[in-house]
Amino acid sequence: DAQARLLRAAEKGHLEEMKLLVEKGANLEVKDENSNTPLLLAARNGHEAVVRLLIEKGANLEAKDTNGNTPLLWAALNRNEAVARLLIEKG
Repeated sequence: DAQARLLRAAEKGHLEEMKLLVEKGANLEVKDENSNTPLLLAARNGHEAVVRLLIEKGANLEAKDTNGNTPLLWAALNRNEAVARLLIEKG
């Protein structure tokens, strides 16, 4: 389904697929079984362009997974400096 595709595209950094799904009205706050949103997945995996798109489209910067981790925390933990900087600038 579209929501599962959105989560997978965010996790893998597939920007063009993300753009298409967002244009079609996909729910940016959909969560997987661990409460990961597309923004959490993209930030954790260092996909700066996807993070930027999700922020521009209004994704929740303070979303938390089941362990209470935010996109910024994941970016920092995984040493994704560019993503962390982007989240700080936009947050």
